Amino acid sequence: MKRCVERLYNGIFKENPTFVLMLGMCPTLAVTTSAINGLGMGLSATAVLVMSNMIISLLRKVIPDKVRMPAYIVIVASFVTIIQLLLAGFVPSLYDSLGIFIPLIVVNCIILGRAESYASKNPVLPSIFDGIGMGFGFTIGLTCIGIIREILGDFSIFDFKIYDPADTSIIQPVGILVLAPGAFFVLAILTALQNKLKAPSATNKPQSSIACGGNCSACNGIECVANRQVIDEQKEKEKQEKLAKAKEAAAKAKALKEAKAKENKEKEDNNENKTETNKEQAKKDE
Repeated sequence: MKRCVERLYNGIFKENPTFVLMLGMCPTLAVTTSAINGLGMGLSATAVLVMSNMIISLLRKVIPDKVRMPAYIVIVASFVTIIQLLLAGFVPSLYDSLGIFIPLIVVNCIILGRAESYASKNPVLPSIFDGIGMGFGFTIGLTCIGIIREILGDFSIFDFKIYDPADTSIIQPVGILVLAPGAFFVLAILTALQNKLKAPSATNKPQSSIACGGNCSACNGIECVANRQVIDEQKEKEKQEKLAKAKEAAAKAKALKEAKAKENKEKEDNNENKTETNKEQAKKDE
């Protein structure tokens, strides 16, 4: 259970897909014109993520390694089709708002990334909780961006009007925030706040001597050539340190051995001297 709780915390806070890993930016920027769109998209992705993680974890020992990615895509696509049909049947307004971005969940890097890096290597229950954590983290990110854009851009929240300014009113909504550029503005402001508060994010990486910053979770392999020299130097340094420690240990062992040998020799010499002294004493007594 502790492991499952850790997966929830990891997905929502420590490795939030939207604000920390900066994954799934296409739907994040495109569908968050309102809070309800962000919530709907996030929950749809969460459902697909949980179910695909469960099935992939169950089949992890059956799926051949060479065809694992096509197999993952087929599994994910099946669940996306189910979600798409359910939305079209029961929530047609949300289905129309999300449009093409529902079928694009199939190639969402969050879902395929969790399938490859976690579900395919871990038992079913932790994989399900990993999907729930990552899905909720994604949903929270999309909903937050949608709320900010909707409040500032239309003075409403979840399609409820909170302020209706007159045409002559000084306070007017910032209309650009509900347009395509508004998503970039809001995400940039939130990321800037993260950096200012030194919160974990893709743009606020821990300092490291290697070129990618040491953020292995977001590694794309581009900097591997630049990292090679640094990593080789680190390995050489570690090797030299091990050799130095081995030599020091060997020198200490040799010195200890010589000290023991010297001590034993002194004892033998003392014993011989005592023996000779005793013999001389015996002769005198005779």
